[in-house]
Amino acid sequence: MKPVWIGGVASVAMMSLVALVQPAWGGSTKCHIKYSLAGWSAGYSTASGSGTITCDNGQSARVALRAKGGGLTAGKSKINGSGTFSEVGDISELLGSYASAEAHAGMGGSSAAQVVTKGTVSLAFSGTGKGIDLGVTFGEFVIEKQSAKKRRH
Repeated sequence: MKPVWIGGVASVAMMSLVALVQPAWGGSTKCHIKYSLAGWSAGYSTASGSGTITCDNGQSARVALRAKGGGLTAGKSKINGSGTFSEVGDISELLGSYASAEAHAGMGGSSAAQVVTKGTVSLAFSGTGKGIDLGVTFGEFVIEKQSAKKRRH
């Protein structure tokens, strides 16, 4: 009789856990970003900007973007572009630090393509703009929720 009782308790416990955990195959959403990023590089690269993430489930967020890294790179540019995230359960999963690899080139007109990853979340994006730049960099790309601007009285 004990094995049946233990099996029954284990089954109830497993069903309770399943009810608490959102399944990876259900409730996922596809999100996109439109952004503007400006920066410079000379062996070391840095850029910052802002963007808006929108998801097909209706969620959206204004975000601040930062990138820094190093590689064979030189120049200065301002890029406007868009990208697509891998599917996630909630927009909050998109915030944080990503590992990045970037290729960029331009003389007058500038373009960039980048893939960044954070665990199982990835973002592939590209853009065009103005600048004089050439190179390949590796580093960190950070997406943070944009803080509200403080009002002066």
